[in-house]
Amino acid sequence: MHPETTLNIPPERRAPATSESVVRSAGIVSVAVLMSRITGLVRESVMARLFGASLQYDAFMLGFRIPNLTRDLFAEGALSSAFVPTFTEYLNNRSKEDAARLAQLVSTALILAVGFVCVLGVVFSPQLVHWLAPGYAAVPGKFELAVTMTRIMFPFLLLVALAAQAMGVLNACNQFAVPAMASTFFNIGSVTFGLLLGFWLGPYIGISPIEGMAAGVVLGGALQLLWQVPSLRKAGFTYRPIFDWSDPGLIRILKLMGPAILGNAAVQVNVMVNTNLASTIADPIRGLDGPVSWLGYAFRFMQLPLGLFGVAMAAATLPSISRSAAAGNTDEFRRTLSRSLGMVFLLTVPSSVGLVVLGQSIIGAIYQGGRFQIYDTQQTAAALSFYAVGLAGYAATKVLNPAFYALGDARTPMWISLCSIGINLAAALALTRYWNWGHEGLALSTSLVALFASVSQFLMLRDRIAGIYGRQLFSDFVRVTAAAAVMGAVVWVSTTLMQQSFGVTKLARLADLAVSIPVGLAVFWAACRVLKIQDFDLVLHNIARPIRHLARLRRRA
Repeated sequence: MHPETTLNIPPERRAPATSESVVRSAGIVSVAVLMSRITGLVRESVMARLFGASLQYDAFMLGFRIPNLTRDLFAEGALSSAFVPTFTEYLNNRSKEDAARLAQLVSTALILAVGFVCVLGVVFSPQLVHWLAPGYAAVPGKFELAVTMTRIMFPFLLLVALAAQAMGVLNACNQFAVPAMASTFFNIGSVTFGLLLGFWLGPYIGISPIEGMAAGVVLGGALQLLWQVPSLRKAGFTYRPIFDWSDPGLIRILKLMGPAILGNAAVQVNVMVNTNLASTIADPIRGLDGPVSWLGYAFRFMQLPLGLFGVAMAAATLPSISRSAAAGNTDEFRRTLSRSLGMVFLLTVPSSVGLVVLGQSIIGAIYQGGRFQIYDTQQTAAALSFYAVGLAGYAATKVLNPAFYALGDARTPMWISLCSIGINLAAALALTRYWNWGHEGLALSTSLVALFASVSQFLMLRDRIAGIYGRQLFSDFVRVTAAAAVMGAVVWVSTTLMQQSFGVTKLARLADLAVSIPVGLAVFWAACRVLKIQDFDLVLHNIARPIRHLARLRRRA
């Protein structure tokens, strides 16, 4: 371990090999996820310039969101949480042939089950759109276009489910870079194929630009899966259909997935409730066209820090704690989880402050232009600020939720998620109907649910494993919050002066970010030094490691 990282860590909490390995793996994933999120922002920027916050983009967002909801339900949420611990146990305690057979069984089950869901989704798209966004029927053509978008993009669900399983297999084999890069190929493929079909070939094959972009999503999903296939084959895993519904490993995964699906269903219910309410919010300038798009753009941008820090740390932590759980090593499980949560707080708290203070400059620099106007920038930045309140909660849940599955407990996160339905509904209705906060209230209700879920999971897991070094984590959290507050105050002064000097054009916002972000990072680093938050150096060291490795490879080439 880096020598400075042990200064404020109790000796019993130190886990040199495991903890630094997790942080190093998370650094690799973070670099790959950064590339994914950057290409994702490019994709969103292209969509913003082409379609703005319009009827077409509202319909596209809903059509994309519906298979995305079921993706989280069946694939990246329930499947990953249930599959990775079981597959990891097979790799550690059984033969590789048994693990490969289990992977083939799961792939076959996915093709059959998720394929059937896709067929149902295409058939019942009108009912799904009406249920999710009843307000669309009030705008001529909007409901019909949303149905078309949903039908085109529903097969994306099967492709991304198989890609999520491939990611789980590779992560269990300690391969993180290739699966983390898969989303980059989705972003590149969806934009490239979308522009090709919608704008270049569209007039010849009879499809509109927005329909071409929807088809690009499906082709991008196929590319996301195919990108991982060579690594799977190299690791010794190939696919052939196997039908054995009585297999103990498959039954175990299905038993874990049952509560996991219910738990993830609660999350999707919250999203559907908020989408439903957003579709009925009438903005004084844009009317019914706008709130759904603003929330969509803001939450998509939230995926950048969430992916860099929450998803990356969770992807690196899950195989490690699964091995600890399979070996019955509770002490190592506790230490690894505690350090991972500490890293999550260190990275997400200052990110939240930065998103709140620099929200308008960030959104304006990326999206503003074409049909995406200054007013859209302001409204999207407002939603982003309220989403940012829950960033630490979102990221902590990404780490805590799979920890329960590694322990064979799928019921606890399920009950917490089900409780969140009532909390979200109450908060969303109160904030939008009684306090008239509009789409900002929906973003805040989402954050409140994330914070509730993370705190509840932490307390339950702490009791389950007899502690997660809570006092040390609380001390870390307080010091990180203090450092982030100092950073936020300095950055607020910086961005205010920049806006007063240069205005709010796209170029001025880029200049603001070019000055304010480095200033903020320098202030946060100095505050961490003063407050003796030594893990910040470890994070920088391990995030820089893969970048240096790529640079060396380029020089050799």
